[in-house]
Amino acid sequence: MERRITEHNSVMTKGTYTSTRLPVRLVWLETFSDPNQAIMVEKQIKGWSRRKKEALINEDWDKLVAYSKNYTEFGKSSTGSD
Repeated sequence: MERRITEHNSVMTKGTYTSTRLPVRLVWLETFSDPNQAIMVEKQIKGWSRRKKEALINEDWDKLVAYSKNYTEFGKSSTGSD
């Protein structure tokens, strides 16, 4: 993990996603024995709203469940932080 964080923060290639969002810091970690499962979960989380990701990071399971409900029923948050 340390190596990957260092690589992200080294800005070896300008124009990459993380090069304009430095410093990168790890806020959530899950380990998997199957790399395919890890990739699947990463892609799933990337598709989530900001507030749902924040609920995961904060381990606020009630909010995570609420934000997982039908988007058309609950819509965007009133704070505009989606």
